[in-house]
Amino acid sequence: MNRLVRWALQSYWGLALVVITANLVGVAAVFLISWAGGVSKRVGADWHEAAPLILIYPVFALLVGVAIALYDRRRYMRWLDENRKPTPEEARVLIRLPAAVTVRGLILWTPGVILTAFLVDHFTEYHNLTVLLAGFTLGGLEAAGAIYLILDRLIRPTVPIIAAVLGPIVHPSSTVLVRVLVTWAVSSALPGLIIIVVLSDRTTPASDRVRAAWLFSIVALGVGALATALLARSVATPMRKMYRALDRITRGELDVRVPVGSASEIGRLEHSVNELAATLREQMHTEDVFGRHVGSTVAERALAGSTDLTGDVRTVSALFVDVTGSVQLSAEMAPEEFVHKLNRLLATVVAATEDNGGLVNKFAGDAALCIFGAPSALPDNATPALRAARRIRDEVVATGELDVGIGVARGQVFAGDVGADTRREFTVIGDAVNEAARLTAVAKEAPRRILVSDAILQAATPAERSKWKRYKDLRLRGIPGRTRTWSDIPPGK
Repeated sequence: MNRLVRWALQSYWGLALVVITANLVGVAAVFLISWAGGVSKRVGADWHEAAPLILIYPVFALLVGVAIALYDRRRYMRWLDENRKPTPEEARVLIRLPAAVTVRGLILWTPGVILTAFLVDHFTEYHNLTVLLAGFTLGGLEAAGAIYLILDRLIRPTVPIIAAVLGPIVHPSSTVLVRVLVTWAVSSALPGLIIIVVLSDRTTPASDRVRAAWLFSIVALGVGALATALLARSVATPMRKMYRALDRITRGELDVRVPVGSASEIGRLEHSVNELAATLREQMHTEDVFGRHVGSTVAERALAGSTDLTGDVRTVSALFVDVTGSVQLSAEMAPEEFVHKLNRLLATVVAATEDNGGLVNKFAGDAALCIFGAPSALPDNATPALRAARRIRDEVVATGELDVGIGVARGQVFAGDVGADTRREFTVIGDAVNEAARLTAVAKEAPRRILVSDAILQAATPAERSKWKRYKDLRLRGIPGRTRTWSDIPPGK
């Protein structure tokens, strides 16, 4: 908040001075009406007797208004002095303050208008009571409108604090419609009515009435331009901030926060922009965590699809990785050390699989099942699976931390969701998965630590097939007949 607003809020006399200043606007309007309308020329010889009587009530009303303002400041704005958040009751009182003080000003002005008009009519030579009542009433309304606009601007910097206590609020007296109507009344409607009142006074010479019309027209134009500019700025500035924030959100920058600076519909929009950014951040976090647990491809498929259990039969390549001697290793190492080594291995598996277009379908303790060709179809899922197998083996050998066996097989499987309505997961079920797991068990003893089935090698590209050689025909548990297997050729041979 700027220095003037900060001082008005924090100073003990700040609120009282704001009320005095706003009422002086009304008093100035009354004096201008009296002067421009020629009332001052017809006060008569007894003006020195009338003046003290006329000033009695304005002075009394001023003292009452100041006393109430000081009371409000001490009771409801003490939290500013104590450098703390307001209580809910203090926050509600502050948000209602512009409307409350405006109504209080109107109440104090009403007896003053009637009494002053009667005294002027009685003690001066000006005897048009209707014009007096109308003119003084318009002056009081100008004062009330000024009170509202000044206080509405004054408390605006505290709205974020109030919103933190009460939540997003739209107070009826602070809506954009009310502010527009009050600004229009103070800057255009009331000066126009004052001109009508002055011109309708037939007891005033025509020259005085014309002068008054010119004067109030110029005042109306100047005040109207200033008030309209301030109103437009108060709406355009937060709208510009929200536009820029939304533009950043559309570009994926979700660390956006718009300061809530109004208790109107604009403030609610500012809060909604912040809520949108927060919701999107939570959604992105959820999707990220979801993707880390099930794989980004499966996560996108689940988020984009329906809630029904779905799946189909596909020909895929299955790659199975398992740590050799994991039971003995876990017994010899501290649990944390073994887990750290296992995590580094699995990070290698994930990177090699995803870089080749595959999906790490699940981790099973110290083993991992990787699928190529589901849920996203690949034109050739055999070659990427073989490349991934060699990369995993090479990186594991390079680190020297663990020993693994890798089996790769190919065939038809069911690929889809299994489970219940309340809990499901994407999985693949079929002979290719079983065969890859059986090959892995044998591969732990093979020299190159990789064994692949004949079916996957025949489906690979010729360039990829040239990197493999026959190993053995094996009998695998649960698979009838012998399985022809292949292992990769060592570099340089």
